[in-house]
Amino acid sequence: MSKDRERTLTLEALEGDIWPEPPDESTSLVKAVHRLRRLPVGELTAYELGRLIGQDVGLPWTLPLALEILRETAPDQNDGGFYDDDLLSAVLTRKAETWTAHPDLAKELRQILDTLTDLSPYIQRDCDKFLEATQGVD
Repeated sequence: MSKDRERTLTLEALEGDIWPEPPDESTSLVKAVHRLRRLPVGELTAYELGRLIGQDVGLPWTLPLALEILRETAPDQNDGGFYDDDLLSAVLTRKAETWTAHPDLAKELRQILDTLTDLSPYIQRDCDKFLEATQGVD
């Protein structure tokens, strides 16, 4: 399936897994994740992608989109503009197994990180952990 076609589909359609409505007493995060799975992935914002990625939802589709956003916004970071640390943090803090399963994405993220400067200490710590965890992943 083409990348353009995938972006018109929801995570439910891409995964072939329709979740039931969350219970009424669910947290706002759980309700949001359920709702976001029903939106076309190409329409998800950086914030929404960060929420899904932070919950390890739809990673084969959400991580590539997040990396596109991070790559496109890296020059703004270096020029002192706005940079979405929440999305970067969500991506960086995925388990090492995620990157082992998707070495191409790990390589792309390392390339993006090479372009970033003046990160907050918290994000820098996440970067260092990611780089350590993905040594030898290619």
